Amino acid sequence: MILMWACFALLILIALAFIMVPFLKKERVQTITHNANAELISIYEQRLVELQNDLDNQRIDAQSHNESVIELKRRLLNELSPEKSLNSKGNNRIFALTGAAFLLALTGVFYTFTGSQQQIAAWYDAMDNLADYGERAVMQKGEPLTQNELQAFALALRTKLSESGDDEVAWMLLGRVAMSLNEFDMAQQSFDKALRMNPDNMQVLISYSQVLLLEGSEENMTRAAGMLSKVLKVEPTNLDAISLLALIAYERKDWPQAKAAFEVLLASMDESDTRYSMIAQRISDIEQQMQNEGSVMPVSANSVINVTVSLADELLDKQPQQGTLFIFAKAAQGSPMPLAVVKLNEYNFPLTVQLTDANAMVDGLNLSSAKDIVITARISIDESVMPSSGELEGHSEALQRENVSDYQLQINTLIP
Repeated sequence: MILMWACFALLILIALAFIMVPFLKKERVQTITHNANAELISIYEQRLVELQNDLDNQRIDAQSHNESVIELKRRLLNELSPEKSLNSKGNNRIFALTGAAFLLALTGVFYTFTGSQQQIAAWYDAMDNLADYGERAVMQKGEPLTQNELQAFALALRTKLSESGDDEVAWMLLGRVAMSLNEFDMAQQSFDKALRMNPDNMQVLISYSQVLLLEGSEENMTRAAGMLSKVLKVEPTNLDAISLLALIAYERKDWPQAKAAFEVLLASMDESDTRYSMIAQRISDIEQQMQNEGSVMPVSANSVINVTVSLADELLDKQPQQGTLFIFAKAAQGSPMPLAVVKLNEYNFPLTVQLTDANAMVDGLNLSSAKDIVITARISIDESVMPSSGELEGHSEALQRENVSDYQLQINTLIP
């Protein structure tokens, strides 16, 4: 900013120099004294007498005499002209100051009507209010940001990023603000920057998926589904990710997947929630579509898998105190949501549990609905199905569900 004003002042000084210097420059004037002029006049009068004598003695005619007199007068005037220019010279400082004042006035008027003083003032205001905008946007303190304030917030964030380098949080905030302003290209570029710094940022993955869904192409929906699957592998109960996957399945007319995802959302809401009736209606519409198209969930006889779980000897002394044991099965490909889950707070190894369709989290999304599955056992330290550092885990390779009725699974890995 200082550099801009410095350049602006330099240009004004250069323009003033072009206007004022020619007026203030000293003129070289040939000085002719009064005596020198008197001598020239004397010579002139002497030549007039000589010409008159030549005319009287008929050495020249009258026409030649008149022409010679005119020539003498012209020469005299030319030789006396420096004294006349001295007498007519004015005060050039007045012209210099007048020109400078006119230039400054013209510059001021032109900048007032065509300059960016309002934008510069808005930029300063945005930088001064950056912290306040951040609290209102992220912490939900005070009134929501207006459209103009969102524009100012985006401007301040871009300035901060240009000055301080890469900042993961700032890029994420800029992406969200750009989404609110419907600047989807800016949002994608911002989320790309944030993911380069932290590819596992769940909030960025979810927000980026929203942008891709708004664009609506098949390629972007596939990319969004991949991001959301990554989120659900880490946070299987993340409702934002599940809702977006439900929308993707609905757009693709994958009715079983969409119905299962919407049912998970519905189960997480109270009936007083304003979205409850909307999601219930959406499920009803999907069921109607499935009936019209003859689409049914793949169902076979009730699947039962007996899973015997043991703990590796080298991990016996690493068991967490009051840990929770989760044994669950997920589809090898497709939805990351568990098909069957058994949770145990009291256990001794080895032990055997049954995974059946009755252990499903969502109706229709059960063991019978999957062809290939992966079975996992995890000792959790925080009663959460999401993996954390220090927990113990073991999982199978991809299994064909129809060919598995009993399975031996060993917990043999310490999650770093």
